[in-house]
Amino acid sequence: MRLDDMPVDPQTLDSAIGARSRSPAATLSPGLLLALITACLMLQPLSTDLYLASLPHLARYFEASPAAVQQTLSLFVIGFGTAQLVAGPLSDRFGRRPVLLGGLALYVAASVACAVAPSIAALSAARFVQAIGCCTAVVIARAVIRDVYSPAEGGRVVAQASSWMGLAPLLGPVVGAYLQVAFGWRAAFVVLASAGLAVAIATVVKMSETNAYRDPDAMRPGGLVRGYREILGAPVFWAYALPGALSFASIFVFISGASYVLINVLDVPTAYFGYAWGLGVTGYLAGAMLCRKLLATIGVDRALSLGTALGAVAGVLFAAAVALGFHHWATVVFGHFVISFAHGINWPCAQTGAVAPFPRRAGAAAGMLGFIVMMAGLFVGVVVAASHNGTLGPMAMISASLGLALLASARLGRPATGRDGDPGGSV
Repeated sequence: MRLDDMPVDPQTLDSAIGARSRSPAATLSPGLLLALITACLMLQPLSTDLYLASLPHLARYFEASPAAVQQTLSLFVIGFGTAQLVAGPLSDRFGRRPVLLGGLALYVAASVACAVAPSIAALSAARFVQAIGCCTAVVIARAVIRDVYSPAEGGRVVAQASSWMGLAPLLGPVVGAYLQVAFGWRAAFVVLASAGLAVAIATVVKMSETNAYRDPDAMRPGGLVRGYREILGAPVFWAYALPGALSFASIFVFISGASYVLINVLDVPTAYFGYAWGLGVTGYLAGAMLCRKLLATIGVDRALSLGTALGAVAGVLFAAAVALGFHHWATVVFGHFVISFAHGINWPCAQTGAVAPFPRRAGAAAGMLGFIVMMAGLFVGVVVAASHNGTLGPMAMISASLGLALLASARLGRPATGRDGDPGGSV
């Protein structure tokens, strides 16, 4: 049984249908709703990728070590991951729209603080706060998808939004590299503040409330613990969350290490870094577009099986190329491309599959998924930074290991989702 066919309690289904018919979101055009969802999701890759070309330059500007500069990324990941545990339930309690607006306001203020930071410590602290606002937008976008769409429809919406969202990591480093060359590292954060303000204005003008359930116990300690215990105790959640986390971690290898390897090791000029990065990101766009077709033909579970297998092959191929002596910028772009291609398939499936079984706790489920994913990225980022030795070797070995772990996680999770004949269902 696939996720698309999971049985739902009739009372829950009736309530969901009734809520959708009463929800103001039902009056929004699909294109407008998709645009708002995509804009919220794009803030995350923009917040990390727009200043990637500046990372080596931050060390020189502040006379800081690479490890200290890495904290501007690590603290962002920590803030992004942990805040989701609160942002999701907060939106279950008070609604998606007010929580989103609060998060966007925080994001804009923190981005301005980043732009005027006088030290690397101040920049890292502002990045932590920026991540809290950013994660709110992403969590709300995931929860809105569950509010408005069925699981099957939601998977296709996530894949479509991912296709557009891929423009952020594609163009972000290119724009960021030119901003660095022309204006210095502070310019990237001015752009991020402007982007957050634009999304906030669009939310005020166009977005309606989509949460028809408003759980009064969502933020009470007892209700919060029960909700997360229910989510974490559901095998179907882990069957999608774990592959999603490992797939994201495989991308984070490049997010945290590619700029150092390309600029400092392989001598790629800073102005050209964005193009090298963008070539790799096109893999994600291609994978997301393929995912949309796969979801319509073979469903969530089979698409995830295919994507995780491709992820394993991609990681091993990258490691093999490095082991054979192909120490060239094209090798990094190749590894980034094929691993991103697999992630473009895996992530829409994992996101939809992990949140779909929890219609009344969509915010909490989205928050927990995000927390697990970002903690996986944080761990990998620390390992990449600690193992950097001036060669491509550590990145390659980490990529291969993650690919094999990704394949194993998807295969071990099969019985939990109802695949291979075991019963599945919503929680």
